[in-house]
Amino acid sequence: MKIIILSAGQGRRLLPLTAGRPKCGVDIAGRSLLEWQLGEIARCDVDEVVVISGFHADVVDELVEGFTALPVRTLHNPFYDASDNLGTCWVARHEMQEPFIILNGDTLFEAAILQKLLATPVDAPITLVTNCKDSYDEDDMKVVVKDDWLQRVGKRLELDVVTGESIGMMAFRGQGPRLFGDEIEALMRTDQGLKLWYLSAIDDLAQAGYVNVCNIHPLSWCEVDDRADLDNAATVVTSWRGPASLVAVD
Repeated sequence: MKIIILSAGQGRRLLPLTAGRPKCGVDIAGRSLLEWQLGEIARCDVDEVVVISGFHADVVDELVEGFTALPVRTLHNPFYDASDNLGTCWVARHEMQEPFIILNGDTLFEAAILQKLLATPVDAPITLVTNCKDSYDEDDMKVVVKDDWLQRVGKRLELDVVTGESIGMMAFRGQGPRLFGDEIEALMRTDQGLKLWYLSAIDDLAQAGYVNVCNIHPLSWCEVDDRADLDNAATVVTSWRGPASLVAVD
């Protein structure tokens, strides 16, 4: 299985920490965000990782070159500052011909989450990883799920119908790669294509009945958008195995 990590963004809400490095390069408990991701991925049955870079791609290249636990390479999105992550997926569409997993570049997760996703039956072309909690805010990528099938995903869903949130990880198997690729192409041909999240494509495919979910509650994960998230992430990752060195895998 191939993992595609979307790490093209700067992470402006983390300035000045991201003035000269992308969000995936910020330090969390002695290791970059990307190194934490790769370390957990290396504990799973994964063939290779492709990291999509953009802002200060040289930093991403350097981090990848120092990681030897599994094959990792980079793919540069030269249009990162002109598009949202749907555009990043469009740049990487040739990497999406066979089964693969998309991972947001700001999602931190313990290996058990990816292992659970990899072990899910191939009952649908696309499987979205979700979590549930007591309440949701406007920044959460909320979901509506019925009988383990995704109905809707988006930030602006009505809270009275929301059943969980996307953690920024999903698998594409069977006809999933083709369906996703076709939807990306269709959306990128619209006037709004450069401004859309790739989950706009998933929302359309969910309404057509192609997406089920893998609920990982209560396994440990978090995302990093701002300084409060960064402080929380340091606590979360060190709870997995203790403070980490800069070595890719313990």
